[in-house]
Amino acid sequence: MHSILAVDDSASMRKMVSFTLTGAGFQVVEAVDGVDAFEKAQKQKFDLVLTDQNMPRLDGIGLTRKLREHASFKQTPILILTTESSDQMKQAGRNAGATGWLVKPFDPHRLIEVINKVIR
Repeated sequence: MHSILAVDDSASMRKMVSFTLTGAGFQVVEAVDGVDAFEKAQKQKFDLVLTDQNMPRLDGIGLTRKLREHASFKQTPILILTTESSDQMKQAGRNAGATGWLVKPFDPHRLIEVINKVIR
C-alpha cells in the first residue's frame, strides 16, 4: 500500500483529501503545515507528498525545497494542491522541485488519476 503525506492547514481540507485517498486504497498521514510535514518526513518514508501552498510557518513551495534537499525525497513525487493558479506561482513550484500543481476545489477522480500517474 502506497503512503501519502497530506499537508494542509485547513482541517476540513485534510479530512476531504484523506477520505478521498484512503477510499482509493492509500495510507494517509496528515500534517497541519510545512513544519509538521517536514518533521513527519524525517521519521517515515512516503511514496508521495500532497501539499497546500498557503500555510503558516512553512508554505508548500518552502516544504518542497526542504524535502528536495534530502536524498530520500529526491525522486518522491510532490504535488501542490492549492487555490493558487497563477503561472508565476506554478513556475515557482516547478523551480522548487514540485512534480505537479492541482487547483482547489479538487475533483476526487482527477486527484486519484494524477496520483496514480506519478506514484512509484
